[in-house]
Amino acid sequence: MGVTIHFEGRLKDCASLEAVVRAADAFARARSWRVEPISEMEAHLARVRDEQDWDYAGPTSGIEILPHERCDPLRLEFDEDLYVQEYTKTQFAGPRVHMEVIALLRELAPHFEALHVDDEGEYWDTSDAALLTRHIDTCNRVLADELRKHPGARGPVQIAAGRWVDIIS
Repeated sequence: MGVTIHFEGRLKDCASLEAVVRAADAFARARSWRVEPISEMEAHLARVRDEQDWDYAGPTSGIEILPHERCDPLRLEFDEDLYVQEYTKTQFAGPRVHMEVIALLRELAPHFEALHVDDEGEYWDTSDAALLTRHIDTCNRVLADELRKHPGARGPVQIAAGRWVDIIS
């Protein structure tokens, strides 16, 4: 359950990595979003390809952006092959933040060989703000119903690394 933006792709070249970091940094700072550089010599990234675990260990670089206090961090963390596979849950930050994250991904897309975006709010494919809002409202309504059914549960809850989950029992 939830409204999350999943994305993956490979950049065209090393110059594209620099361009993506610069563009993402400028986009975020123009909105007063928190920004942190990513530069790891030995990162471990959990990934999935063809429904199989496909983890990465090695150097990474990029940028982490926090669009809103109730949104997952947007991690543009690229491996040594210039590949990224990530997700950002925007549901609790609202439609405006979701639309801005999509706007950023659209701005960055030309730097990728291919950028695949799976948007559970359907905004990437439709640009329909009303449809996105309905998805978020439906998820929030279902969450509220579940919390009423299970008085000992809590939600939404922020967990490790700034990620958000709907409900914890």
